[in-house]
Amino acid sequence: MQQRRLDTAPKAFARGPRRLQQLVCLVFFVAVGSAFAQAPTWNPHTRKQLEKYDNAPAYIYRLETSPRMVSPYGVFISFQANVDGNGMNIVGDAANECTISVDPTNGNHMAIGWRQFNSVTSNFRQGGWGYTTDGGIHWTFPGVLEPGVFRSDPVTGSDETGRFFYLSLLQTFCENMYRSTNGGQTWTELQADGLADGGDKQWFTIDKTNGPGHGFQYQSSDGADCDNSGVVEFQRSTDGGVTWQAPIAIPNEPTDGTLDVDTNGNLFIGGEGFSPFYCVRSSNAQFGNQTPTFDQVTTVNMGGVLTGGGINPAGLDGMLFLAIDRSGGPTNNNIYMLASVQPSGRSTTDVMFARSTDDGLTFSAPHKVNDDPVNPSKWHWFGTFAVAPNGRLDAVWYDTRNAANNTDSQLFYSYSTDAGVTWSANVAVSAAFNPFEGYPNQSKIGDYITIVSDNTGGNVAYSATFNFNPSRNQHEEDVYYVRVFPGGVGATPTPTPTATPTPTPTPTATATPTATATPTVTPTPTPTSTPRPTPTPRFEPTPRPRPTPPPRP
Repeated sequence: MQQRRLDTAPKAFARGPRRLQQLVCLVFFVAVGSAFAQAPTWNPHTRKQLEKYDNAPAYIYRLETSPRMVSPYGVFISFQANVDGNGMNIVGDAANECTISVDPTNGNHMAIGWRQFNSVTSNFRQGGWGYTTDGGIHWTFPGVLEPGVFRSDPVTGSDETGRFFYLSLLQTFCENMYRSTNGGQTWTELQADGLADGGDKQWFTIDKTNGPGHGFQYQSSDGADCDNSGVVEFQRSTDGGVTWQAPIAIPNEPTDGTLDVDTNGNLFIGGEGFSPFYCVRSSNAQFGNQTPTFDQVTTVNMGGVLTGGGINPAGLDGMLFLAIDRSGGPTNNNIYMLASVQPSGRSTTDVMFARSTDDGLTFSAPHKVNDDPVNPSKWHWFGTFAVAPNGRLDAVWYDTRNAANNTDSQLFYSYSTDAGVTWSANVAVSAAFNPFEGYPNQSKIGDYITIVSDNTGGNVAYSATFNFNPSRNQHEEDVYYVRVFPGGVGATPTPTPTATPTPTPTPTATATPTATATPTVTPTPTPTSTPRPTPTPRFEPTPRPRPTPPPRP
């Protein structure tokens, strides 16, 4: 396979010539216990960390499997998604950076995209995915989008009819959009490799309104783009992701953030600029015969800044997520932003939230969602959220509040029914896991997780290290699905797993109004006293200058 330029990791280090600085060696000084909480983090806007193409695809003859992981924690149950054709865990691989899509016409049909590493001995990764037809209890992993082709930064989404889309980044910083009309079971590549343009880190959204922009797709990236401009850019597709119009610079360069569309068809992009966060609006992107312009830029105080290199050594500690209320009620068209940020004077992160009730003109003061007392040794990272059709907000994140070593993490959940003014008591929804194990020659567990909500709960895709690989004497990064819901009350009728004495110990689905489970495999939580292993220092190459792009015709 031809060697091409790789994507950046972590995201959003290319900010144009004014931001590109001399690369330095990143050496992570590691201590055990609470001392690690003070390990240095870095600002993702001040240096660009390139990945070398140092590993070819790993061709592994799979001889070893283990039962897939079903991990109960209280009333919440996490089901492993990256399993082989027999529903077994694949020993020796890694999967992270997962995004979930849910069919709004049938909530039992979901798909998750992830970065698939066939072996932890290689950095080479591909576009992996899995799908479910029984509400997330059983998952099928058919393979990768394009075998032998380097792909990263998966982003998935669905339209109101249940068609799924999968945007995938290539080594060239160019992309492809894929479409599925059968719940993620199979995918169709909508253009030749790279012709979706885009860049790293890309996010996209779909206009689901009944206005003139219905079905339009919008994406933004961070400046390490397909066209080598070094400019944070926006692109639009008016034909369902098949062709993409020429990129347009976004004012104030908001990066590492998502996009959404309000009920009036206005597009909003959230992200962190050179220093503060911004919410940028385009009112005319919905008109296909007009060149999109941005008519409003609002500075947003999120109570801190995005960071990386702390608890997630080679990755971000979180991104900015923007979502809009389309409930049709009193909170309709509220704009919400949530991120795991590092407050001033801290080296760890909190989950912070802000909202706008006036079409993005102003935003509220930042509100801390994690409800534990401020502790400079505790992390609240990978925060993400979604807005349900009825206006409820669901937030999830990784949290170390219960860990004696301040690093073992659990997935936590909180919800709000008053537009984020108040949030429910935080609850852990997963067992603890060690985020420092299972690295695929790349010291991170991805850069983000995602959630999609409906009127009774939220569907979460996240990575964790519950499975243990005895041959490597460490746990493995795998992708999990868990259903979260307020108060521990069951949502829509979902299948109930029951134990079956078969060679593949997975639950058998039966319909019942309330989700309960007898697990077939229970995780062994990582002891909270286990010290973090010392990572290998990363030495980065000297960057080559960005070429000046030719004039566009």
